[in-house]
Amino acid sequence: MKEFTKRVRGGIYYLLFWVGYFSICRIVFLIYFHQQTSALSVGTILGVCLQGIKLDVSMAAYLSVIPFLILVLSIWISGKAARRMLRIYTFPLIFLVHFLMMFDLGLYGAWAIRLDSTPFIYLDTPQEMFASIAVPVLALGVIVWVISSLLVIFLFNRVINRHFFDFQPISYFYSPLLLGVTSLLIILMRGGFQTIPINQSSVYVFEEMFANHAAINFAWNFSHSIKSKSYSLENPFQRMEERSARVLVENANRPLQEDSTRLVHNSILRNKRPNIILIIWESLTAKIVEPLGGEPGVTENLNLLANEGILFDRFYANGDRSDKGLVAIFSGYYPQPDKSIMKIPAKSRSLPMFTLRLASLGYEKSFYYGGDLNFGNMNSFFRQGGMTELIDENQFAASDQNSKWGVHDHIVFERLKEDLTVETEAPFFKTIFTLSSHEPFEFPGEYKFGNDSEINSFRSAHAYTDVAVGDFVQWCKDQTWWDNTLIIITADHGHKLPQHEGPFNGSLKYQVPMLWLGGALKSEPVRVDHI
Repeated sequence: MKEFTKRVRGGIYYLLFWVGYFSICRIVFLIYFHQQTSALSVGTILGVCLQGIKLDVSMAAYLSVIPFLILVLSIWISGKAARRMLRIYTFPLIFLVHFLMMFDLGLYGAWAIRLDSTPFIYLDTPQEMFASIAVPVLALGVIVWVISSLLVIFLFNRVINRHFFDFQPISYFYSPLLLGVTSLLIILMRGGFQTIPINQSSVYVFEEMFANHAAINFAWNFSHSIKSKSYSLENPFQRMEERSARVLVENANRPLQEDSTRLVHNSILRNKRPNIILIIWESLTAKIVEPLGGEPGVTENLNLLANEGILFDRFYANGDRSDKGLVAIFSGYYPQPDKSIMKIPAKSRSLPMFTLRLASLGYEKSFYYGGDLNFGNMNSFFRQGGMTELIDENQFAASDQNSKWGVHDHIVFERLKEDLTVETEAPFFKTIFTLSSHEPFEFPGEYKFGNDSEINSFRSAHAYTDVAVGDFVQWCKDQTWWDNTLIIITADHGHKLPQHEGPFNGSLKYQVPMLWLGGALKSEPVRVDHI
């Protein structure tokens, strides 16, 4: 047991070595960019270091897999051979990771992005890539890289390799236990037992964007970017002959229909800065909304509200996933078939967002979601978009959450009501993104259509959310700010359910409702019946 403990301790120390290394790299990053760091408070700087440990531990776990397997092999090989294998693995790794660290400093100084796969785009033109770097600067960088890497190797030899890998023979029966310990690294890689694995959004908790960038682990960010293959030089969207594609696009880009233009020009609002409440209803397909030709009885409250405002009855979602639909709603950006720009913060921060425009108009902006905002990197996306207040499952009691996705819709609406009772001089923009109508369709109370099948659970979940939405809108009507408020109800995307008859029809799957209502509307109830 003593030798088993020694091996486990050696693995833990190897893991901690990398955690310590990445923590020091973060301090170097903060010192290197001292001008930006000086604008941060002491509390924020400490928070950057603490938040960053999440990704540090995740990356350290990835780098520790091979050493932990060497620990398992040490049952059959000598301690000397184990140390040799560890050095063969670790020494080149230190040179590589240290090079990435220095490259990250230069990249952030030039482009203000943490290291990702972007430099791969320029590998086919290396001369141009290095043209802007003076030869003396490049030579100095190489010297600093080699010397500092050797220093890290020296410290590794003194602290880790020398003291914790002098193993003696041990019984073969310990191999399953060592494999079990090694498997625990998976938990550290994904950042814990939560539903959503750790990602960049996990450390985006600061109002200052530089602080969020500083909390990112450069090696984790680079590895994640490589894994997502975002550096590919091939055009993934070219599927037809270019001339045919141009004709198709030109025919599609016809001017807006006259009715749509008139609706905007005539001004449908009583003033130019109304309060805005945006309700994004998870998976609200038109196939269950009766005024749009959908099934009757599922969204009874929404059906009634459709007669009170402006109903867009040929409105279509952009994508089939929340991370694609949200980008379309907030940035007007088309989704990509095989990627999600929201999951790449270095790219999504370049998108336009109407919340930034609202900020310039003096709006207070909040986003409410009962789930984990790290899902799909929503946290980083909305923080980069100027959303000043983000509320997710962490602000609610565990008893108010279902088994998978998070807080029940009616609880989140109650929290929104509480916040809306606080009067503010500035107009407000509140977004609430529901989740109870997402699989596995869990919510408190009666299942209106039963839960004996997936389709009935789907219907019941939407009926539950419909009650929460209806109650919330009715509550809004009794508030003093109602006459100056616009409420917009739409979906993030459509849904395959209820399954429709005949061959696949994209227009049925992606059609979703959009309803504008509230006291701020000057227009009489109307249906906009074109795309």
